[in-house]
Amino acid sequence: MDIRQLTYFIAIAEAGSFTKAAEKLHIAQPALSIAIKKFEQQLEMPLFHRSDRQIVLTHEGEVLIQHARLILQQVGDAKIAMAELKGLQKGEVRLGVPSMLGSYFFPDILMGFKSRYPNLKLTLVEAGTQSIRLMLLNGELDLGVIRSADLPDSLEAEPLLTSEMVAVVSPNHEFARQSSVSFEQFFSQELVMFKQGYFHRDYIDHVCQAHQLKQHIAFETNLLPMILSIIRQEFAISALLEMVTRHEPGLAAVPFEQPVQLNLAIAWRKNGYLSMADRAFMEFIKEHQRHRRLHSA
Repeated sequence: MDIRQLTYFIAIAEAGSFTKAAEKLHIAQPALSIAIKKFEQQLEMPLFHRSDRQIVLTHEGEVLIQHARLILQQVGDAKIAMAELKGLQKGEVRLGVPSMLGSYFFPDILMGFKSRYPNLKLTLVEAGTQSIRLMLLNGELDLGVIRSADLPDSLEAEPLLTSEMVAVVSPNHEFARQSSVSFEQFFSQELVMFKQGYFHRDYIDHVCQAHQLKQHIAFETNLLPMILSIIRQEFAISALLEMVTRHEPGLAAVPFEQPVQLNLAIAWRKNGYLSMADRAFMEFIKEHQRHRRLHSA
């Protein structure tokens, strides 16, 4: 068993086709088929169910692919570590962030980091925290922001920030004149919400279920500007992080009677390799947070 065989095996499993995998790998399809056939003979077990329409993994293939992905991740980590020791790599940070933090928390951090380290590449992926967690585990991201409460055993994390979730309404809405709003009042309104998989939507779903309340979701979208526009035009209200209303005009933030504090963390794979670029970014965030606390004190 070698790295090339595992690479071919994963490519076929992900593409669901020998032809598509061969195109991705830039090799001839017959050569790929022969390589996998030899691999199966070496293992003395079939890895794929073959049919005219689709290629799917056998049970043995399902077991192997979990180990194969981990092996290739570790090989990739080792290459990065060795390249850095030789000074051959400028470095890249692959960061996953939820929409609101990407728009209102990270821009200053990213621009400041890029100014300090102009040769490092920043790749920012906007997604829900559930997707970010999965991409971290699969090695598609180096770092990602998730809820502290959602940390699986296979990830490590450091606290990033605590932010309050508030009801967000138009300044003309009746709630805007209140000092707080109950969950019952909030869920009696038509709502515009992010789709499931985003941390605040998941939390609101949990609150709704815990209090045995019913949601009236009139709009569901992951486009934050659209959510804000819908609120301003008084078609619906939402629940967002308080930081959004500090930066956006034409909105009113109303705390919940039972304050909602969300603890967010920046996470990475427990057994993964954090590159010099990743570690530099982590240190820059800590420095930025210390600077922010000093100026807000």
